This record gives sequence, structure tokens and C-alpha cells, in this order.
Amino acid sequence: MKFKSVFEIIGPTMIGPSSSHTAGAVRIGHVASALFGELPEHVDIYLYGSFMETYRGHGTDVALVGGLLGYETDDERIITSLATAAEREMSIEFIEMQEEKKYPNTVVLDLQRADKQLSIEGVSIGGGKIEITAINSFPISLSGDYPALLVFHQDTFGTIANVTRILGNDSINVGAMQVNRKEKGDSALMMCELDEKPKAAIINEIRQVTGVTAVFLMENS
Repeated sequence: MKFKSVFEIIGPTMIGPSSSHTAGAVRIGHVASALFGELPEHVDIYLYGSFMETYRGHGTDVALVGGLLGYETDDERIITSLATAAEREMSIEFIEMQEEKKYPNTVVLDLQRADKQLSIEGVSIGGGKIEITAINSFPISLSGDYPALLVFHQDTFGTIANVTRILGNDSINVGAMQVNRKEKGDSALMMCELDEKPKAAIINEIRQVTGVTAVFLMENS
């Protein structure tokens, strides 16, 4: 039998009535904000399952936007996050999806600013815990519990080895790694969960690797 920790049973310190619908939603928004790296001008929020059915009553709407604004789960400003987003000229559209997903508490966030775009699919799995299940249509499994490096690149020989060599040269241990590609020779995504946050110089060095098109650092949320 697998036992949960007392923190998983009690749940996180938070604003709102439900750890799944509020604390988890804040964390998903927080991850999206961290990966995007700046305040988006517009966000389309696609809600599925129980998120779609109860997002207003359970505060999932303000929780997601609070996370996008960088708030933590216990920040009282979450309650007024929709008004704050409007004041900061971030437009939000909530879209109710009838399509069934594997998990009931699923949301897709499409963030946009000028020509910059990022799409993230996240699931709230209970007790404030989350899983990021897709980024820009690449399937992944990311908990947000550790710093994560996301490297978008062309599917070419040596790119992955060069990235891991740079991390190894700075004694940064990779705890978990996932690699996905759309098809052979096409665009690909490498995700590394790390034991520590890499320095800015390391990230810049990875950006210079041949074949790398974009690099995002997600700090543990």
C-alpha cells in the first residue's frame, strides 16, 4: 500500500474552497507565466470536465489568472485577479469545452504577446498537485516540483548530447529527461528536470547550440 504524506492529505495553504480547483489552478497558471517569461497580452483558457462545469463557483477562473499574474496559492489578491489583469491590459477569454479529456480537471492556456505564443495543457490531480501534460502540442509529463529546462530544437544528430554536456560541465544533475519529436528530422522538444537551477550563462550557452530554436527555464512552483 502506498501512503501519502500528511501534506498531501491536508493540502496546501490556499485561497478558495478546493485544492484541485483553486490551488492546482494557481500552480498551472504560475507555470505558464514562468515559461512565457513576460505578461501576455491575451490568454485563451480552454476548460474541460469539472473545471468547465464549476470554474466560476469554485474560483478556478480567478485562480488561473492569479497564477498567470505570478501570485502564490495563499495570495489574497487572487480574489481580484480578473480586475487586475484588465488593469494591466491582459485580456482573458474563458472557453468551455465539451470534449472529454483523460483527466477531469484539465485546462489549456494559450498565451500570446505580439508574435510570441505558448500553449500549455495542465491537469490538477488533487491536493494542489499538478501535471503539465503538453507544451506547444508536444506531450510531456512535468510536475513543477523541480526546476525544468525546456529546449525546443530541430531533430538533428548531436543536439541532445551537446545540451547535456553543457549541463554536465557545470555539474548540474539531470533527474529526469523526456524527448519528443513531431516526426524524424522535424521540430522536437527536450525536457530536463534538474536538481538545481542553472545559471543564466548556462542557459545562454545552450541557446547557442546548433539546432536549438528556443530555451525556457521553469523554476519549481
